[in-house]
Amino acid sequence: MATKNIVVVGAGFAGVYATKRLAKHFKRNADVQITLIDRHSYFTYLTELHEIAANRVEEDAIQYDLQRLFGRRKNVKLVTDTVTTIDRVNKQVVTAHGSYPYDYVMLGIGSEPNDFGTPGVKEHGFTLGNWESAIRLKEHVKDVIRRGATEHDPELRKALLSIAVVGSGFTGTETIGELRDWRDELAKENKIDPEEITFNLIEMAPTIMNMLDRKDADKAERYMQKRGINIMKSTGVVGVHDTYVDLKDGSTFPTATLIWTAGVKATDQAAQFGLQQGRAGRILVNKQMESQDDPDIYVVGDVSLVDEDGTGKGQPQIVQGAEATAQAALSNIEAKIENKPSVEFKPNYSGFMVSLGSRYGVANLMGWMHLSGFFAMLMKHLVNMLYFCQIYSGYYLFQYFMHEFFRTKNDRNLMRGHISRQGNVLWTIPARLFLGAMWLVDCWGKIQGSGSWFTDKLRLPFAWLQTAATSGASAAGADATTAASGAEATKTATKAVFSLSYEYGNDPMPVFSQMPKWMYDITKTLIPNQDVALFMQKTMTIIEILVGLALIAGLFTWLSSAATVALIATFCLSGMFYWVNIWMIPMAIACMNGSGRAFGLDKWVVPYLQKTFGKWRYGTPKSLYGSDVVK
Repeated sequence: MATKNIVVVGAGFAGVYATKRLAKHFKRNADVQITLIDRHSYFTYLTELHEIAANRVEEDAIQYDLQRLFGRRKNVKLVTDTVTTIDRVNKQVVTAHGSYPYDYVMLGIGSEPNDFGTPGVKEHGFTLGNWESAIRLKEHVKDVIRRGATEHDPELRKALLSIAVVGSGFTGTETIGELRDWRDELAKENKIDPEEITFNLIEMAPTIMNMLDRKDADKAERYMQKRGINIMKSTGVVGVHDTYVDLKDGSTFPTATLIWTAGVKATDQAAQFGLQQGRAGRILVNKQMESQDDPDIYVVGDVSLVDEDGTGKGQPQIVQGAEATAQAALSNIEAKIENKPSVEFKPNYSGFMVSLGSRYGVANLMGWMHLSGFFAMLMKHLVNMLYFCQIYSGYYLFQYFMHEFFRTKNDRNLMRGHISRQGNVLWTIPARLFLGAMWLVDCWGKIQGSGSWFTDKLRLPFAWLQTAATSGASAAGADATTAASGAEATKTATKAVFSLSYEYGNDPMPVFSQMPKWMYDITKTLIPNQDVALFMQKTMTIIEILVGLALIAGLFTWLSSAATVALIATFCLSGMFYWVNIWMIPMAIACMNGSGRAFGLDKWVVPYLQKTFGKWRYGTPKSLYGSDVVK
């Protein structure tokens, strides 16, 4: 069999999906070679660009290296280059630095924002169509907020601190929701009132989020309004300037950050291939995803246009559409190579999901299941993770999970900040829970039954407290043997053995066989008689219970862990603690490193106390002092 060359142009959702599937299908066929060409060495998860633009995840979190995706696929050749044209006569894909022969081409070069020629958008506005644009937008937002925080002119300050998004589709609503999540962090860094930073969603239509059912869209609208996002419906933007925009009604709106998400079109590159184009520059294809000019060129993803209903509108430019077009195209390429019947494009849109920040979203699944809040966001994450399963990438499935749940900052994840920590504090949570449980289990026998420490029976083993008529000197001598094991002085035992774990048949060795002289003097001074001893044994039991409860709840974890260390040290010096339990000290020290904030009540309590006491001691930091511009 002659070698068949399949060239995939564009490492987007459709291109990566198709290349993975083709590589797996032909992995035992050495006569089929696949070349994937993209101008970047990575695949960008474009649907999460808003997370980069709003500083939710690290900049490289949505970049997936093609070598990591295809390194183990021996029948895939990766090329980082820019495709300039397709030589259909000589069947060559021509790039800026070379050319590649093909039998079949799959063209998935994607789309780009469409500003419809609105004056000023290119010069003063921002779009969100690729990774670079997301970085530019993030840096711009940081810059205008920083400048606005120190601006004395009230009008200019208002424009600098105003962020406007044009278009209420998927990109627009997800972007403004994510930016709103960033607001408090920006305000804190720049020492201004968060309410000064305003967010505005501008939509030309009388309703927003028209890709959703009205019920879901209305729910999302109420959520945005509750968060202070100003929604401007039936409002058109006809011009963009440095610090304001012109509206269709003749008025102006102050903003130094205009993000245009009002439409998409095929990339300008689509015009280079000499293929028929339709609405918004998309390349016309038949239901087999073949271009109308060449049956060996398949066009997939946002750049393709399948006129399903005869309106010329084409399929939605979403990930589900990209996958469906790629599936039809790769199936037909396989069919041609293997002399099998062709298949038609079958759109399968299982639902729509929109996030409005890191914690809330709305979803409509299969046309009848409506979700919002936690469950909608959970479903969005599951769908994103499903894509990595579809392209057989366990590595990036893991990375996605880590970036979205464990490496996020400022409470910006589905769990509202829980389980997320910039370090390994999360993994001390089981230790914290076990340590707290140890205290409670140990105290169970002290609060009930015949061994209760809340009766008038003395439980502390110190010899000077015993009622036996002995001299002070003999009491002091007896104390050494009594305190060594915490048992009765007359107990006979086998020889104590040093170990860090219990050894069957041996008695554990105490850390101190008897109290040091200085500890003996201090303890006798603090607990001189039985009345004080009874009070202390009850008080210590209550403290131990409170420490255990606090550790389990994650409340005042640093203090509770420090108290654990102090109590264990005291018990050791008193001759009432064994080497086999010394693990409690390093475990308590490990729990002091914020495990209560990773998952516990300290997540709310500690920041509240820091804010309250910080304000009480230092007042409220501001960007400007001695100015009456901002009250």
